Amino acid sequence: RAGGGMQVGLVDWAGGYLTGPRAAAATALGSSLGKEQTWELKVTGKQEEQTVVELVGPQGQSLWVDADGAVVCAQPTSGDRGQFLLGVHPSGAWTLQQVQSRKYLESDGEDVFCIRRGLTSYHMWMPQLAMHVYVVLFNPSLQLYARVDPELNRVWVDTPVPYLEECGFILRFRGGTYHLETFNHQFISRSEKLVQKPSAETAFHLTLEPGCLAFLTDREGQILYPHGSRGLLCLGDNPADNKEWFVIRRCPQWVNLRTRSKRYVTVVRDSDVYAGPKKVTPMSTFHFKVNPDSQTVQLKGINHRYLAQVSQAGGEEGAVPGVQGQEGSSGSAVVGSEQIGEWERGAEGILW
Repeated sequence: RAGGGMQVGLVDWAGGYLTGPRAAAATALGSSLGKEQTWELKVTGKQEEQTVVELVGPQGQSLWVDADGAVVCAQPTSGDRGQFLLGVHPSGAWTLQQVQSRKYLESDGEDVFCIRRGLTSYHMWMPQLAMHVYVVLFNPSLQLYARVDPELNRVWVDTPVPYLEECGFILRFRGGTYHLETFNHQFISRSEKLVQKPSAETAFHLTLEPGCLAFLTDREGQILYPHGSRGLLCLGDNPADNKEWFVIRRCPQWVNLRTRSKRYVTVVRDSDVYAGPKKVTPMSTFHFKVNPDSQTVQLKGINHRYLAQVSQAGGEEGAVPGVQGQEGSSGSAVVGSEQIGEWERGAEGILW
């Protein structure tokens, strides 16, 4: 389950955020998740069954412990002083045990230090994901995404590609617990049905591991996971085959491309691209990724294949015309499994 590059805020027992000013002592005085309270969790290895991590601040400097137990945000003079054993507890809280001294990172409500080996509540840190609140939930065991069913007021884990707006959720962090809000502003609750307002019935503990891998539990310890052949998302006690684990990902940007004649660019026969339908279909939905350096975009269909350019002298009626490249060149669009098509991005959008 190891992963890296996850950004989090860490909340202590008193509700303060671990704060790392540049080249200064770390504190727990942050009142909200801002730039100085955001840490990149980098996995650097394993020690027995525990994951070894490093916390990197916004200025690229690491959280590290000096010989006296003081905690600062700077370039470590010794590699081990910035390495911590990550402990994940049933409540969802984390502990960070400095590898060299085996002492735990703790807070007194203001200052942060690392001086004791005995574990107490002062050593507990609740992680808060520092990502855009609009997310999708991917179940790696089923290789499917969660989807809201607005007619039945339920959530199913049954969608291979999260192009529907029903696959988007808003992750609300309140008082150390999470509330999952749906696209139509309802909330996942302890019952199988969605409810209108957040409450104790919609509050879940998030057990989070590196790589944004997580599962949700209610106040009684029951686990939220997909049930049955259709994957109904509800509480239970005995998930099989790691079905309780989800990867929390930022909701991808999906776009539809429409011509001036109000026809949608659509993939047909898995590889051909035409501007034909006047209504949006799954095959006319593309994942939109921007390369800011080259001012180009990549468009990937729900079949995981990219829109690409193929030069040709002429094209079939209805085929999508190619992007202009060098002067005098032309082409048509196809979908390729390996070649990634990059399309020019101008002031008015994609140049067709």
